[in-house]
Amino acid sequence: MYFFETYLDVRQHSALKLRKLPKPLEGVVSQEKFEKSRAYSLDKSYFHFVHEAVTILMESSILLYGVLPWFWQKSGEFLVYAGLNAENEISHTLAFLAGVSIWSQITDLPFSLYSTFVIEERHGFNKQTVWLFFRDMIKSIALSIVIGPPIVSAIIVIVQKGGPYLAIYLWAFTFVLSIVMMTIYPVLIAPLFNKFTPLPEGELRQKIENLASSLKFPLKKLFVVDGST
Repeated sequence: MYFFETYLDVRQHSALKLRKLPKPLEGVVSQEKFEKSRAYSLDKSYFHFVHEAVTILMESSILLYGVLPWFWQKSGEFLVYAGLNAENEISHTLAFLAGVSIWSQITDLPFSLYSTFVIEERHGFNKQTVWLFFRDMIKSIALSIVIGPPIVSAIIVIVQKGGPYLAIYLWAFTFVLSIVMMTIYPVLIAPLFNKFTPLPEGELRQKIENLASSLKFPLKKLFVVDGST
């Protein structure tokens, strides 16, 4: 799959190198805007190739050298050292996932920093400061600590006690979880990372409301999202 996706990415990358404005865009997008968009897409494409290559090498090495079983063993040893029961499947799994998450955060951090503060900054799309970047990362970790363990614990209990109806119970749990997350995300989680202000009255708001009305979409609130705060 990696090689097939890379093949498609190479084809797309080759298309991005074409400097001529495509005919369907003539009269719609200026040559200047097209060049800016092309330069940004090329930078993102180069970055994507490097990121994917490093990721596949890292994941292959993890499988080849048995890193995950080693993590599982060490997480059990950590529980014993902490005075907890390493035989408890829930505790052991949570410790294991915590270790894997820390490893993922560390290995992906350089790529996230480069993407945000080099590529996005170069093309004028970045509004984050280093402080905001790490603040959001800390918030994400804190949310994972709060939300993750109950979900993982529930899944393990369902697997342990599900019996022949395991698949149905897991489906029901994931369905309910999806509904709950869709409900609380815009109200409780998204405001932790972005600033939401009501869209002021004006032409844009009127056009959006007219479009929603024509589609019979139950539009109730309109917000402007500021991702730089």
